[in-house]
Amino acid sequence: MVRFKHRYLLCELVSDDPRCRLSLDDRVLSSLVRDTIARVHGTFGAAACSIGFAVRYLNAYTGIVLLRCRKEFYQLVWSALPFITYLENKGHRYPCFFNTLHVGVCKVEIFHKLLTTVTHMPGTIRTCQKFLIQYNRRQLLILLQNCTDEDIFHPCYLPSPGEREAIQKSVTRSCLLEEEEESGEEAAEAME
Repeated sequence: MVRFKHRYLLCELVSDDPRCRLSLDDRVLSSLVRDTIARVHGTFGAAACSIGFAVRYLNAYTGIVLLRCRKEFYQLVWSALPFITYLENKGHRYPCFFNTLHVGVCKVEIFHKLLTTVTHMPGTIRTCQKFLIQYNRRQLLILLQNCTDEDIFHPCYLPSPGEREAIQKSVTRSCLLEEEEESGEEAAEAME
């Protein structure tokens, strides 16, 4: 029996129009990506990426999209994503673009702008989930540091300065604990 290996691309759909995200649908997004691949890479790209391609996860509120494709052709899908400039659904056309957050296959490190080193990472949904949790925690920290009390809380209840500091410490502590756990996992993997 042959096992087909897949790779996952974790992306964020960015649009100024909030109606764009709310009109998202798996089928619409899948056909949009397939059409873009066909436009950019021709019939070969369309045929190669049509087998095993799927939208595995879609969150219309945050714009997070998880795309699955065959291992051999993930670079065709990845290279076609910047050419998506609009989302067309139900007769409306919304300007948007895809921000690729994580590719579940490799990590690229650039030294001195010339030398590129690629280290292998497993291409699983689990790595994308772990990355998404870290990404959301970082975004939450940024939002908490830049917002005022009126942005977060109902006007009837504004926290005292001590309560606000407790909230920020709690979020920061959870992020730091996650980083410590990851460094411990990486050290254990390196020893194996």
